[in-house]
Amino acid sequence: MNGVNGVALAVFIFFFVAVTVMGFLAARWRAAENANNLDEWGLGGRSFGTWITWFLLGGDLYTAYTFVAVPAAIYATGAAGFFAVPYTILVYPLIFTFLPRLWSVSHKHGYVTTSDFVRGRFGSKGLSLAVAITGILATMPYIALQLVGIQAVLDVMGVGGGENTNWFIKDLPLLIAFGVLAAYTYSSGLRAPALIAFVKDTLIYIVIAVAIIYIPIKLGGFDDIFSAANDKFTKAGAGGLAPAAEGQWAYGTLALGSALALFMYPHSITATLSSRSREVIRRNTTILPLYSLMLGLLALLGFMAIAAGVQVENGQLAIPQLFEDMFPDWFTGVAFAAIGIGALVPAAIMSIAAANLFTRNIYKDFLRPNATAEEETKVSKLVSLLVKVGALIFVLGMDKTVAINFQLLGGIWILQTFPALVGGLFTRWFHRWALLAGWAVGMVYGTWKAYDTPSGTQKHFGNTADVPGIGEIGYIGLTAFVLNVVVTVVLTLILRAVKAPDGVDETASADYKADAGDPGVQTDLPPATAGAPGGH
Repeated sequence: MNGVNGVALAVFIFFFVAVTVMGFLAARWRAAENANNLDEWGLGGRSFGTWITWFLLGGDLYTAYTFVAVPAAIYATGAAGFFAVPYTILVYPLIFTFLPRLWSVSHKHGYVTTSDFVRGRFGSKGLSLAVAITGILATMPYIALQLVGIQAVLDVMGVGGGENTNWFIKDLPLLIAFGVLAAYTYSSGLRAPALIAFVKDTLIYIVIAVAIIYIPIKLGGFDDIFSAANDKFTKAGAGGLAPAAEGQWAYGTLALGSALALFMYPHSITATLSSRSREVIRRNTTILPLYSLMLGLLALLGFMAIAAGVQVENGQLAIPQLFEDMFPDWFTGVAFAAIGIGALVPAAIMSIAAANLFTRNIYKDFLRPNATAEEETKVSKLVSLLVKVGALIFVLGMDKTVAINFQLLGGIWILQTFPALVGGLFTRWFHRWALLAGWAVGMVYGTWKAYDTPSGTQKHFGNTADVPGIGEIGYIGLTAFVLNVVVTVVLTLILRAVKAPDGVDETASADYKADAGDPGVQTDLPPATAGAPGGH
């Protein structure tokens, strides 16, 4: 990491400029006559077909942080870091059961966010507000981590100077990247990350395909790689590559809890609702596992970094440093561009999703009930900028490990919206007050327990602790979720027994199976856009 890698930097800048141009041109891609509504700016006109949605969801879920952090976890902890692979396999059968229903009812009623649905289903602005605030809080540190991913690449390339460099010069490259991201997201909305996702995912697949063949050849094969990794963890007292028996509950609950939480994030739902039909969602749940295959191969890079003798104080730099050490400079630039662009796509979608939540479920519901579609769009654009500024301040002003811990805390929080969202898609039995109480219990317990649990780098905000009544170490988010469900069920029984007033359900059973061509489905699209081909 001494000096600037000029060749790698030049390749990185080339791809960065290319996707910047694409980001601004995206405003004209499938543009509607009237773009001043959230369906157009925030959901891409709800017109994306199978392949566009697949790339968008892949770009949304498999981020720069994934690219850096998953193999970094393997590098630091061994096979325990592989929990990310089974959870991305578990999640797809799960979402196959409920995402098509969410798409249908959202298109039928013009819902833009999950909070829109919760408000309509349970007739409760309070519950809707709780879901919206949770989504925004969980998304903010996630955006920050995308900027951490870019910063890791810039550090390894030697851009910005050393630790003693003036803060402005050191962070200038990150400020430029942030400014460009903010500008084309404001201009083009969801169409920008949708278009850029093609480049991002193509680069990532190329880099992983080359890395999984080229690096093992240079290191003597996978036998030597696994042997070197096993030696490291055996000497460290970890017992080898596989987690010890006492770590198996943590592994399993982390995988299950993470699977339940993944599609509760606002950015996952935003990408889903941008698709043009219910069938597009169903097809995507069957082909998205291809990304899990990629993730499994990506995770192996952590073992390769050990075998290659990579030594870094910050584990997040292990994989960028591995690329710097093993690849020719020009291909190192390609790999770094894949990581950098892999940060821009999800950061854009996340900021749009958070902005939509604020606009629809805080600003319109509580501040300006009569806000026009044009006013909503203007507010959402401005809030998307503020969200990115907040994430940037978070990254520049705090220890990077704190950002990671807050993102893990965000996973605990967002899981507490599962009963209201997924439960509401299948039944109206849960009482709105019970759901709100269950959410509050889950949030309080999860936050307190995480704060009280040390992480690997801090005194607070760990994500695994003793499971009450079982005596095993498990994922705090899943324990909080179980408490949430228990409180919700018990209180629902009580509230139903005393006939507590229930909210008005504005949905009907047929709404959950509606498709784009059905009568009464709201798409808010002009005829030319509504009929445009998508994803091919």
